[in-house]
Amino acid sequence: MRTEEAGHRSKLLGLKSVTVIMVMVEFLDVGLNILSKAAMKKGMSNFVFVVYANALALFVLLPSSFFFYRRRTYPPLSWSLICKLFLVSFMSSGAQLLKFIGINYSSPTMASAMIDLMPAFTFILAVITGMEILDLRITSRQAKCIGTVVSISGALMLTLYKGLPLIRADASHSKLISLQLLLSSQTNWFIGGIVLAFQSFLLAMMHIAETWVIRDYPAVLMVTTIRCIFVTIQSAAISLIAVKGLNAWKLKPDIELIAIGYNVRDDLFQLYRLSFL
Repeated sequence: MRTEEAGHRSKLLGLKSVTVIMVMVEFLDVGLNILSKAAMKKGMSNFVFVVYANALALFVLLPSSFFFYRRRTYPPLSWSLICKLFLVSFMSSGAQLLKFIGINYSSPTMASAMIDLMPAFTFILAVITGMEILDLRITSRQAKCIGTVVSISGALMLTLYKGLPLIRADASHSKLISLQLLLSSQTNWFIGGIVLAFQSFLLAMMHIAETWVIRDYPAVLMVTTIRCIFVTIQSAAISLIAVKGLNAWKLKPDIELIAIGYNVRDDLFQLYRLSFL
């Protein structure tokens, strides 16, 4: 009896820890959105940002994996698992690139709001793949369905209606703003919303696929390290095609370095989250 109670308490503690980590990730993600937007305004390329951020994360993950598995055994890697990790990494690369492209078109506020679509998309994909049973007689399932509808409705409203600026310009300045600029701004806002929505869908697919990989290969740190290696290689290959000129690869010792260093925390928190799967 005591053993069952201890196991139940341990499970509840684990769920609470995951919830706290997820809330912290959301708060920190807002900071990343703001810093990345500031870095892009200074001229930093979205593609270069993803490459440097993942390369820096490798400097943390590689030594950690070496020391962690130096005296431990881990399951052997199969070609099937490597192919699965490559596919998961490709989703991660695409999601990261789409995120910063969407922020560049819209704003950090839009990115922070649109990421709420990810749980909705995850629930829909889980139902489709059979990981989640859609039984509307259960209260928790009803809550998930309502939350999914509310999230998608809110995202559509935010994408289609930008709204008025909080700080209005003076009358003389307002007369200088042409209708063409206003339409261009609205178009960019809409494009950014669509890109960020697709990024949330790609993240949902990645998390489901990553869950399957972790269940087959429970060495979480190894999975995260290999994924980061693949993401760095994939994003570098894409960047070499998309980015012209060597000047784009030169980092400035200002907000650009801060944004790249701040982005490393994402892999560390995701690593902790995956350890509870």
